[in-house]
Amino acid sequence: MSLPDYALEQAAIDSGARFVAGVDEVGRGPLAGPVTAAAVILDMTCLPEGLNDSKKLTAKRRDALADAIMAGCDWAVAHATVAEIDELNILRASHLAMCRAISGLRQRPCMVLVDGNLLPRDLEQPGQAVVKGDARSLSIAAASILAKVARDRIMVDLAQQHPGYGWEGNAGYPTKAHRQALLDLGVTPHHRRSFAPIHNILCKGLLTSS
Repeated sequence: MSLPDYALEQAAIDSGARFVAGVDEVGRGPLAGPVTAAAVILDMTCLPEGLNDSKKLTAKRRDALADAIMAGCDWAVAHATVAEIDELNILRASHLAMCRAISGLRQRPCMVLVDGNLLPRDLEQPGQAVVKGDARSLSIAAASILAKVARDRIMVDLAQQHPGYGWEGNAGYPTKAHRQALLDLGVTPHHRRSFAPIHNILCKGLLTSS
């Protein structure tokens, strides 16, 4: 199984891009919580060992790598809120979070590698969409780790405020237990009302939002 490498970044650098940022997001599928994006410009002189797609790492390993990335790289994490998701749609909100993360970097990137098949339409820099980029690009893999760790921590905090939905474990994704909790406990302000399961529950009048 191949691991992400620095080939895409190096090609951009060889073409004159001094700073190349990898960008990824997490949280497009959950019924609750923000969508979170991260942008990372790696420092190849102190590259953390074991960078990989965040989904292929244990939580403990992600946490350790996130600490190493934040200690040695130019990075930023940003979010789009539930209200923005409901207003814009999840794709546009994801792209908004990505642009916010890029804007948060200390250095202005000359090239941006974005996980997925679409670039944010408001992207100010030259960019390249990279399908399955978190498995191909070290910079995108680093961004995927930061985004995943940051969002998971938000959902753990929200789980303490709204116990019973299992967000500390399911991160807001539509597990069977989460769906049942919606029927038992109601819809919270952190649920995405534009998503069909939440919208349908509210429209059918099965319960009111809490």
